[in-house]
Amino acid sequence: MLLKSYSISVVGLLIAFSAWAGTSALEGVVKDPAGHPVKGADVRIEARNGGSFSRIVKTDATGHYTSAGLAVGIYKVTLVVNGAVKASILNAYTQSGKPTQLNFELTPKTKAVKKHMVWIPAETGTHIGNGQWVEVDDNGNVANSTGANAVDKSSGDAFRTPQSNMVTAKSPTSR
Repeated sequence: MLLKSYSISVVGLLIAFSAWAGTSALEGVVKDPAGHPVKGADVRIEARNGGSFSRIVKTDATGHYTSAGLAVGIYKVTLVVNGAVKASILNAYTQSGKPTQLNFELTPKTKAVKKHMVWIPAETGTHIGNGQWVEVDDNGNVANSTGANAVDKSSGDAFRTPQSNMVTAKSPTSR
C-alpha cells in the first residue's frame, strides 16, 4: 500500500513538473523581397542548450510555418530557401504556453560595387604630405565620407591650370 501511494505521488510530481515547465512553439511567415509568401522553404530549429534536438519544418502556401511542442529554451533558427541559407537567428527564446513569432522578410540582392582608394592632395599645391586617401566606387562617388567631407570633384584640367587669382604682397619699403 505504501509502495502504491509512493508511485502515485511520483507520477503526480512528474505531471506537475511537466505542466510547470510547459511547452512552447516557434512560428512565423517567410516573405520574398516583393512581399510575397515563400512556399516550401526550410526552417531549421536547433537547441542551443547543448542538447541534440533538431527539427526542420516547411513553409506552407502562405509562407507560414509552425513548430509546436518545443521545450522552453533557446534555439538557433535558420532559414534555407532552395538549398541556400538566407538568414539565421542564433538566440531565439521561447516562453511557456506562448508561441514565439519569428518572421523572415528577404531583401533584394544588391550589386557588388567595387571600391578603390584615391589620393586627394592637400590644397597647398604640393603632392607631398597633408593629403588624404578617399575610398570611391567605380562611378567616382565617395564611398566612405569619413574625413572626406571637404573633397570637391574637379577635372584634371583644373589641376593643370595655374591659379590666376593669386595676390602678391608688396613690401613696405618699395614704392
